Amino acid sequence: MKKVVVAFDSFKGCISAHEACKAASKGIRTVLPGANVVEIALSDGGEGLVKCVQQILPTQSVSIDVHGPLMTKLKAEYAMSMDGKTAYMEMATASGLMLVPIDQRDPTKTTTYGVGEMVADALKRGCQKIVMGIGGSATCDGGRGMVEALRDKGCLEKKNHKNIYHNDHGNLMQKGHECLVQKCKLIVACDVNNPLYGDNGAAHVFAPQKGATKEQVLWLDEQLRTFAKETEQAGLATPELANHPGAGAAGGLGYALLAYLNAELNSGIDIVLDLANFDVAIKDADLVITGEGKSDQQTMMGKVPHGVLKRCKKAGVPVWLLSGAIDDRTGELAKNFDLVRSINENDNRPLSVLMQPDVAKKNITAFLSAIFFIYLQIIRTNRNINKTNKD
Repeated sequence: MKKVVVAFDSFKGCISAHEACKAASKGIRTVLPGANVVEIALSDGGEGLVKCVQQILPTQSVSIDVHGPLMTKLKAEYAMSMDGKTAYMEMATASGLMLVPIDQRDPTKTTTYGVGEMVADALKRGCQKIVMGIGGSATCDGGRGMVEALRDKGCLEKKNHKNIYHNDHGNLMQKGHECLVQKCKLIVACDVNNPLYGDNGAAHVFAPQKGATKEQVLWLDEQLRTFAKETEQAGLATPELANHPGAGAAGGLGYALLAYLNAELNSGIDIVLDLANFDVAIKDADLVITGEGKSDQQTMMGKVPHGVLKRCKKAGVPVWLLSGAIDDRTGELAKNFDLVRSINENDNRPLSVLMQPDVAKKNITAFLSAIFFIYLQIIRTNRNINKTNKD
């Protein structure tokens, strides 16, 4: 085996994608020191997107003060291409659930205001393209906070007293200024297909995960409906836009990005795979190994391993799935991947131990070292058999 590509997502709450790739590479090289092991850290567009981009492309870091989900000041970072034309950011950096203490999680109070501040900063620096991951949100405000921040930063002009801002005729900026938003293309990494409101909308499906009670879910859903109506009355959207796949992503932020910033919602993993020139990397590979914290039926719905699998199948390259935990009760994973295993299958310690970064990295390394040792033994045995047959 001459070339192996290791392309992992992060093991959420445990190790980064980069750390997983490093541990896998170490295990392979222990047995096959001469192998060409290519490491590609991946993200499906949620948390970890910027870090992956920074490892794939030459970028510069930008750090700014923004208002967090509870409107407290915090530092938010995003990446910018070296020519200053493209910004890469995660909404979770400014409005993520992990920024809110568990006992304070309440999506009736959290806001996407900080996301708007990040976008405004990139626009004022002259960015012509913004790639944004919108996973891991603490919010359910439909993106209203982002719109308000863009107005406050001079990027959107208030149209009336209902917090609606118009983008018709290119008149988004304050009078006398160029329309920065219209000069910038916004690409959103989104793998959620939920509409803005309704039984399958942002409030009913996602708000309970962010701390909302049943009563608050109903109130939030009504607020999202109201925001959509106001947007439609302002001539920025048709009623159909609220049902656009992904409009309900990140607590409805997807809707505001579509209506106010004319964003494109694309598959997160496909965006990252394209940035990494993944198709070129696997062209002459003998094997691709991917994985994540836990693989189950959700894996085949646009997660990193699924995106990797599709590219590998197209290229005719075998692909293994090695994750922290495997739940394949439907058999879908075993049916599609050439090998499906848990790195912890031989470790009976409690999950709290297995989730420790050092333990996870050692188990990845040990598992791959063991499996490649077996592979090497099989190759040697086959060579001896062939040699004997020839003799």
